[in-house]
Amino acid sequence: MNKISSEKVNKNYNIAVITTKWNEIITEKLLSGSIEALTKHGITDENITVVTVDGAYEIALTCNALAKTKRYDGIVALGCVIRGETPHFDFVAGDCSRGITDTMLETGVPIGFGLLTTDTSEQAFARAGGAKGNKGYESAETTLNMITILEQIKG
Repeated sequence: MNKISSEKVNKNYNIAVITTKWNEIITEKLLSGSIEALTKHGITDENITVVTVDGAYEIALTCNALAKTKRYDGIVALGCVIRGETPHFDFVAGDCSRGITDTMLETGVPIGFGLLTTDTSEQAFARAGGAKGNKGYESAETTLNMITILEQIKG
C-alpha cells in the first residue's frame, strides 16, 4: 500500500510570508508564530521572505504575484479582519479567501490560510497567541505539510 502523508522532509524550502499593516498589533503576533514554526522545521532566515501589505484585501494579489515567480515552494498568508458595523468585513474576507484559493489552484503553490475573521478584537487576540493558539504558527505548519504532500503526489 502506498501512503502519502505530511511528514516533513529535511529540506530548506523557500517560503514567503505575507502579513498586513491593518490590525498590526495582531498580525505581528501571527507573523512571530509563523516564523517560529518555520524555523522549528528547519527553514533558515535566508529562505524566508516577509512581505507586508496594507490590508487583507491586498493579500490575494500579493500571493498570486509571489506564486507566479516560481521562487517559493509555499506561501503563508496572514491577516486579521474584525467585523464592524458595515458589510465591509464580508467583502474583504470573502474576496481574500477566494483569491487565495484561485491562486493555489492556478499555480499549484500551497498557501497557508492565516486570515483571522473574527467578530471582536478579543477573539482575534485569542487566536494570535492567546487561549486559542496561534493561527500564524498553524498556517506555517500547514504550508509545510502541503508542500510535502504535493511533492509526494508529483513523485
